[in-house]
Amino acid sequence: MFAAESLVRTLINQGVEVCFTNPGTSEMHMVAALDRTEGMQSVLCLFEGVATGAADGYARMADKPACTLLHLGPGAGNGLANLHNARRAHAPVVNIVGDHARDHIKLDAPLTSDAAGVCRPMSRWVGCVSDAAELSTMAVEAVRQSYGPERGVASLILPADCAWSDEEPDVLDAVAMPGPTPVADDRIADIAAALKAADKPVILLGNDACREAGLTAAGRIAEATGARLFMDTFVPRIARGHGRVSPKRLAYFGEQAIEELGDADLLVIAGSKPPVAFFAYPGQPGELTPDSARSETLAGPADDVIAALEAVADALDITATPLDLPDMSQAPKLFPDEALNPGYVGISLLRHMPEDSVICDDATTSGMGVFPWIEHGPRHDWLCLTGGAIGSGMPQAVGAALACPDRQVFALCGDGAAAYTLQALWTQAREKQNVINVVFANHSYLVLNVELARVGAGDPGPAAQQMLSLDNPKMDWVKLAEGFGVPGQRAATAGEFDDALKRALAAGGPQLIVAEI
Repeated sequence: MFAAESLVRTLINQGVEVCFTNPGTSEMHMVAALDRTEGMQSVLCLFEGVATGAADGYARMADKPACTLLHLGPGAGNGLANLHNARRAHAPVVNIVGDHARDHIKLDAPLTSDAAGVCRPMSRWVGCVSDAAELSTMAVEAVRQSYGPERGVASLILPADCAWSDEEPDVLDAVAMPGPTPVADDRIADIAAALKAADKPVILLGNDACREAGLTAAGRIAEATGARLFMDTFVPRIARGHGRVSPKRLAYFGEQAIEELGDADLLVIAGSKPPVAFFAYPGQPGELTPDSARSETLAGPADDVIAALEAVADALDITATPLDLPDMSQAPKLFPDEALNPGYVGISLLRHMPEDSVICDDATTSGMGVFPWIEHGPRHDWLCLTGGAIGSGMPQAVGAALACPDRQVFALCGDGAAAYTLQALWTQAREKQNVINVVFANHSYLVLNVELARVGAGDPGPAAQQMLSLDNPKMDWVKLAEGFGVPGQRAATAGEFDDALKRALAAGGPQLIVAEI
């Protein structure tokens, strides 16, 4: 038995059941170990950014880590953008990166690099295996570190000779993993008193506070105190749809967010941190808490925010009676011959989306246009682009579909974002996943055209316009999808998209719809 088998068996015992992999020569003994060991599903990805994005999506929906298997420092480097999104989502990921055999590193072979250094910026913990005997204990520590209590990416660097060693480290049984940190009783009491005393309180929800139980507790608090409920602009996972409390999504642009919060005299942070602008702009503030508001933190990302919100609701003596929430709204009339826009995509989802779907949003401007239409429609989970690194949607959908094989998954992608990681389509086809990919084809980095004007860089000339344009040549997304084994359709009107969505849902398996907007 290779030592790598002890590593795999130990990971399985800790509840790690899926490995998203793009291996190389240094990882062949891990490949063999995965082949020999029952209990770990291996999912091949054609690009490391797909593997890491899939691990992020899986973690958000399964509430436990998958592992990746990447090839040396360059392979890890290819996956860093979606590890950044996972880090910002506080998603538990065990990121295994192979390395050269220890004696080979000193030879400075062409692929020699600082693998640990590559992983460190996107990881909350990096461990380097120095001896085969410690493989199992390091595996347990990697899983433990991914759970936190502030969850995130734990990277394990595995030299090839430690993996191929015939030493057999003990396979370790399951150990208790850390959970979120309880919020102190005096903090609960202080927040309850502050909410009672405030005239115009606001509660800003983030991370697990936007799960159904957190939203229910926040809704009870709002009902008793008159607090307005906001959530971070980009939340890892939002429980939405009929019968669920729906906080307002904080505006993306800083000046709009300041206006939204402007009259608050108390800002309670629940599961997040005080809001800041996504980017710096000349003459604009970066911090978005209004000067008039006192800011109090109930719970941060490492804390048990759901229990804390429930405790505040209890401290306010609120009965747990069902809230008066909107039910599924009637879909507005569809004008089939009108030109397609994101709103019509939202209306079609409202009309046809199955209950308990999962939506992976990597569509920036277009996703914002879809979001409000299904607020009280079919129940669903909405996964946001937490770190702003585009190219997450299709890979995230791979992971979400693995975690929730009985649920319909949608990936909403801008065409520029989809071009980063379209290799995920191949994995969707290989795994026969129920994923409908919607590519909003505006043939432009539209959000960057908006940002160019906002940062005060002047009127764009021909060269600047070409750097933000995707229309020369235009990508043919139907052909690209079909080339990876995914059937594709094109829609340019509201009626065409509605019909395409119905056909895609009826066909099952992976599908792609190009939304020409």
